[in-house]
Amino acid sequence: MGSTEPLRLAGVGIGALSDIDLGIAPGEIGCISGASGSGKSRLLRAVADLEPHAGEVWLGEQAQSQTPGHVWRRQVMLVPAESHWWEERVGEHFAKRPAESELQALGFTPDTLEWQVSRLSTGEKQRLGLLRAVSLEPRVLLLDEPTANLDDATSERVEAWLIARIRSRGWPTLWVAHDRDQIARVGSSHWRIEQGWLTQESLAWM
Repeated sequence: MGSTEPLRLAGVGIGALSDIDLGIAPGEIGCISGASGSGKSRLLRAVADLEPHAGEVWLGEQAQSQTPGHVWRRQVMLVPAESHWWEERVGEHFAKRPAESELQALGFTPDTLEWQVSRLSTGEKQRLGLLRAVSLEPRVLLLDEPTANLDDATSERVEAWLIARIRSRGWPTLWVAHDRDQIARVGSSHWRIEQGWLTQESLAWM
């Protein structure tokens, strides 16, 4: 189930960040960059209603402050840089078995679902964490450096997979990234955090 509703931040403040206003249309990707410790991850956590914050977050006409936290987080899905795993086997973390084509698109085979989580590399955990989030069919994606642990070729493979699903399902997406080339490839818009402020940047790099 896709979304046809925009994501909007109105006066959001958390930590050193204040008065953050931005909007992401359905199916668009807003990239956020900034120095380490500038507040990128905390901003995503605020949007996901995982940390108290000033201001309001809207999904269409639905206000975060008027929505129970667990309901909001089911719709506004945060994929952290390091995914969480709590069962022994990979497949036990999926509510519904992923299609073989989806596994193959990310470089896996169906027997991956039978693997012990303990054998997964950091990059494999990152890709499978993305697949797990997408399979839950949220309405918004919040991606915290989703390809940080991947080599260039695998990163571009994951980018293509994500972009196709974001576009087809109409998910407004916030994507924290640090690589300028990646931002130029995936971004519909780009904001940079500097000294507690969010500034819109050009997607064209000289």
